[in-house]
Amino acid sequence: MNRVALITGGAKGIGRAVAIDLASQDWAVAICYRTSAKEAAEVMEAVRQKGSKGIALECDVSKSAAAVSLVERVRQEYGRIDALINGAGPYHRVSLLKETNHGWHSMFDNNLHSVFYLTQAVIPVMKAQQWGRVVSFSMANAEQLIAQPQLTAHYIAKVGLLALSRSFAKLIAPDGITMNCVSPGFIDSGSAPAGELDKMVKFIPAGYVGSVNDAVGAVRYLLSDDARYVNGANIQLSGAWGV
Repeated sequence: MNRVALITGGAKGIGRAVAIDLASQDWAVAICYRTSAKEAAEVMEAVRQKGSKGIALECDVSKSAAAVSLVERVRQEYGRIDALINGAGPYHRVSLLKETNHGWHSMFDNNLHSVFYLTQAVIPVMKAQQWGRVVSFSMANAEQLIAQPQLTAHYIAKVGLLALSRSFAKLIAPDGITMNCVSPGFIDSGSAPAGELDKMVKFIPAGYVGSVNDAVGAVRYLLSDDARYVNGANIQLSGAWGV
C-alpha cells in the first residue's frame, strides 16, 4: 500500500515542493491550506501528473477542533497516515514594543499550538501502524536563544517547537514513530520580498541562498527508513548561518 502524507501549508513554498516530491515517489498526498485555494488546486494537478493521489482541504490548524478533524478526514480517506509534515508557519515583523495581543497569540497559535494539536491527533493512527514520521520546521538560529526584537513571538514559538518535538519523540519512539525538526535559514521559497535574500548572501558562510529542493532533500531523508534511528533531532538547513 502506498504511504500517505499530510502536509500543512502544502499549497506554497517548501510544503508545495515536498508534496510534489512525495507524489513522485508514489505517496498519496493530503495538503491543507487556509486561504490559498488556487495554489492548492495547482499542487493537486501537479500531484496527479505524477500519477499519484491527493486531496486539498481547507483548514485553520490553529484551531484544535479543526486540526483534529483534519487528521480524521485524511485517515478516513486513505485508511492511514504515515507522515505528518508541519509546514504551516506564518510570521510577521514588528517591534516587541509595538506587538499586539492578537499578533502575539497568532504566532503561537500558528507555529506551535497547531503542531501540538496535529501531532497528538495523528499519533494514535501511527501507533496502530507501528510506523510513522513527523517533521516540523523550526528556524536555523532557534537553538542559539538570541534576542529577536522584531520577531519575538515567532522566534519563541520556533524555540518551543524544538522542545515539543523532542518531548514527543521520547514518548513515541517505542511505537516505531519518529519526530524531528528541519531548521531553515534563508531559503528561496517565494515568500521573501524581492531583493531581500540577495542582501543576506554576505552573511551566509556557504555563500548562497538555499532552495526549496534543499528542504525537500532533508525531509525525504527524515521520512526514509535510512533515518529510522534519527529521533528528536534538528537538521540545520542554512549553509552554516545561525549556528
